[in-house]
Amino acid sequence: MDPPQLVQDENVIMSENTALSAAEQAALRTFRMYLVTPGKMLCFFGPNLEKHEAALDKLTRKDLLRKDNFKGAWSLTDAGYEAMKTCGE
Repeated sequence: MDPPQLVQDENVIMSENTALSAAEQAALRTFRMYLVTPGKMLCFFGPNLEKHEAALDKLTRKDLLRKDNFKGAWSLTDAGYEAMKTCGE
């Protein structure tokens, strides 16, 4: 199955039924900064976890991330990886 098509409109990225807020885009840019690919775990801790936790939870509900068992750890889904690649710097 092909990943959903993404459209960028100013500061919001939309995908079929998913629109990404600036906070969600910032969280996804963290995955890009560490060159994370689908299924690879990224751990957030301290101030970075506090800053991004709400957005990470929202991205999980949108099926763009998967919460891992390790505290503060999330992994990108294939759709999340595609969304991450569209987030501006």
